[in-house]
Amino acid sequence: MNIKKAVELRIIELCNERSIAINALANISGVSPSTVYSMLNKKSQNPGVVSIKKICDGIDISIREFFDSDLFDDLEQEIK
Repeated sequence: MNIKKAVELRIIELCNERSIAINALANISGVSPSTVYSMLNKKSQNPGVVSIKKICDGIDISIREFFDSDLFDDLEQEIK
């Protein structure tokens, strides 16, 4: 799995755990819904760390907690 897909799945996982919709996540994070949706589809291949940090702030977790998931184990090599 690549990092983009892992970030996408982690955002979905966190929304499901907290029973919040993507639009609600965007609102509480101060990130536009279009930014969040672009992180969840093929438009954005490089989800920004600032946007990820804002999402973490919105759901009251640390960036460390965001990446503390099995999804980020064994990622594909980005440099080929």
